[in-house]
Formats: sequence, C-alpha cells, structure tokens
Amino acid sequence: MKTNKHDEDPSLRATLTNRKMTMIAIGGVIGAGLFVGSGTANAEAGPAVLLAYGAVALIVIFVMRMLAEMAVADPTTGSFSTYAHKRLGAWAGTTVGWLYAYQWCVTIGFEAVVGAALVNSMLPGIPTWLCALVLMFSLIAVNLPRVESFGTFEFRFAMIKVAAIVVFLLIGALVILGLFPGTPAPGLDNLTGQGGFAPNGWAVVLTASMVVFFSFFGTEAVTIAAGEAKEPAKAVRRGMQTVVWRILLFYVGSIIVVVTLIPWNSTDVIESPYVAVLDSLNIPFASTIMNFIVLTAVLSCLNAGIYTSSRMIYSLAMRGEGPRILIRTNRSGTPIPAVLMASSVGLFTILANYFFPTEAVYEFLLASSGSVAVLVYLIITITHLKARPTLLREHPEGLTVKMWAYPTLDIVVLIALLAVITGMAFTESTFQSLILTLAVAIVVVIISLLWQRRRSPREGRVTSGLKH
Repeated sequence: MKTNKHDEDPSLRATLTNRKMTMIAIGGVIGAGLFVGSGTANAEAGPAVLLAYGAVALIVIFVMRMLAEMAVADPTTGSFSTYAHKRLGAWAGTTVGWLYAYQWCVTIGFEAVVGAALVNSMLPGIPTWLCALVLMFSLIAVNLPRVESFGTFEFRFAMIKVAAIVVFLLIGALVILGLFPGTPAPGLDNLTGQGGFAPNGWAVVLTASMVVFFSFFGTEAVTIAAGEAKEPAKAVRRGMQTVVWRILLFYVGSIIVVVTLIPWNSTDVIESPYVAVLDSLNIPFASTIMNFIVLTAVLSCLNAGIYTSSRMIYSLAMRGEGPRILIRTNRSGTPIPAVLMASSVGLFTILANYFFPTEAVYEFLLASSGSVAVLVYLIITITHLKARPTLLREHPEGLTVKMWAYPTLDIVVLIALLAVITGMAFTESTFQSLILTLAVAIVVVIISLLWQRRRSPREGRVTSGLKH
C-alpha cells in the first residue's frame, strides 16, 4: 500500500478532499483584512494604496510559489516551519512556527472583535464582548469534533465570499465603464482630483503596506492542511497555483473599484469600503447584505485561524518543539489541546475588548500583526534559497512545481522584504510594531535554543505508537 509523506503524523486523519482544500486556500486569504482593513489602508495612502497592493501582491505571489515548490515536493502539516527546521536548523523551524502560530492566534482575536462589531451594528442590544464570546465558542465547537467539520464550514463560507466578490467586481466594472443604469462613469476624479494620487505623500504607502501584508496573510493555509488531505501533493499544487489570479482579482481588482468610485477621504470608506461603494449606487439593502457577507468572511477567517494555528502548534509539538500534551488527539484525529491553546488568545482579546473600546483593540491587533507576516515571508524565502539544490537531488525526476527564475527572483524578494523591514524602522507609525515583533522573535529564538539544549534526543521524538 502506497503511503503519503503526511503519514509521519499518525494521529491526524487524511480526510480533506481536493475540493475542500481548494476552498481552504481561497478562504484563508479573504477575511476582514479585505472587507474592512482595506479601508484603513485607503485612508492612509489615498489612491496610491493601489501601488501598495500591487507591490505586496507580487511579493506574496513569489513567496507562495516558493512555498508551493517545497510543499508539493514534501507535503506536511508543519509546512514552512518543517522546511526551515530541515534547511536552516531547529531554531529556525521553531521560531517561524511559533511566530506563525502567534500571528494566527492574534488574527483569531482580531476576527472575533470585528465580527462582534458587525453583529452589534445589526443587533445593537447585544454588547460586543458577548457577541465575540458567542462567535469564539461557536467556531471552537466546529473545530473540536473532527477535521471534516472545519472543512465543510470553510467550504461553505468560502463559496459565499467568492460569490460576493465576483458580484461586487462585476457591478464595479459596469459603473467604471458607464454601463450601470442611472450612474455616469466616474472618470479619474477620485484617483487624481482629491489631493492627487498620493495626497498624504509617498512615505505613508509603506505604512499602508503593513495593513496589506496582514490582509494577504492566510494564503499559505492550504499547505498547513496538507497533513490532513487525501491527496496532499495534488491538493497543494492545485490550491497554490491559483494564488496568482485570486490575489490579483479579489484584492487588487476590489481596491481598483473602491478607489475609482469613492473619494479616498470619505469616512464611509474607512468603516467599510464595500458597503460605501454599494450605498453610493443606491442599491437596496446594500448595507445589510454586505454586513452579512463581511460577517461570513470574518467567521471563515476565524474558523481558518483556529484550525491553522492549532495544526502548526501540533506540528511543533510533534517535532519536540513544544509541550508533548499538545500532540494529544481525540478518536477523530483532532488535536484538542492545540485547538484550545490556539483559541486562548482570542478569548483573551475578548476580555480586552470588554475593558477597552472596540476601535482600540481593532487597531492594536491590526498594527501588531503585519510585521510578523513580513518576517514569516522572509524566512520562507531564505529557506527556499537553501532548499532548491537539495530538492533537485531528492527528486531527480524533476519538480512538478518550480519557482520562476531561481535564484534571481528569490534574491529580489529577499531584498524587497528587507527594504520593507528597514522602512518600518524609519517610519514613526510602524517603528513600535517592528520593535515589538522583533522582541517577540528574539524571545522565541532564545526559548528555542534553551529548549533544544535541555531536551534529550529521545524527548524530541514522538513515536507513532502513541495513541490518545
């Protein structure tokens, strides 16, 4: 009987179909960052936010191509954390793994806060902290029984989001071309007539890019799910190869519609750019419909966040880079302690949301997450630079997915990411976030080195006979 490489994680169950894996790839990247966070980036940079989205989109596309090459050749639950462990050392795998898990744990709290605010806007009588609590426990309940529950919910959530974005893009295209009934073509007035293309200067485009990095984070989720896919290599290849058109169509296309149809300094755009566009066209019940769709997107990302962070935590524990209790699974193969640990940060966020204004929690989470994304992409790039020669030796028949123009594009991406980090250090609004992220990274590295030194080789191995 032929076995897959993900069989090294014996307690997980390979039950996710290719169709669900594709929707996990799509759903992971479409959340509050697109529907809500894009308004914040637009307010900072004006129409020049298009450059931030375009540049970051290219970087993410290239990084995901690198990851696809490694993931198709070696599909595993740990994904890039495992690859960094193999190619750069245990400290690198531990660091990027825990940083990534931290990023998603923060995202869980972020999505819970945003989702609660949406429910509160539709049902003002329910406090936001209570809404967030209900949302959190509902999605925790989805993730606890078995992985099929997560896959089914994520598939349905993603279908709603994709349908909504396609309709939005079609309406936007008709308006821009002057074909929408009762609405004249907007021309270029909103792009150049509200203080120019970059009304707040070019430096703020860098600041806006941090929001953009946060928005794109999640595309790599399909590689994390490879350990529970029926056909991991095929599913990862199909999911990752669609990342180009997903990013260009959904993100860049949506932002083009928003900045073309609505003035960048409109307060409505900051709150919800999609709703602002549809309201300006006098579409009946636009706000209610879009709020429901945004809530669906938030729940999808919350669902994906709990799943992805828990599997990364599980993978780290499997390699001996986390407490052994985190590898315990139920009979259906769900790592219960890892799910609960991943959800704990979201529950803490709800507690913070109870004591502080929603806006304060929202802005803090949004600002503190983008920096981690840049560091994770940086480590993926360095890992791929080191991995390509070895992958070619391990697969003499050839790689089915290959990064374009290796190593030239790898080096270009590496320089671009280092430039972003350097720019953050000299930008007042991002400096604190960068320092905080680097401090967390340093702490993780130190703990990793101490952990590796104190544990014996035997402690680092998890036997396949361990049943829970």
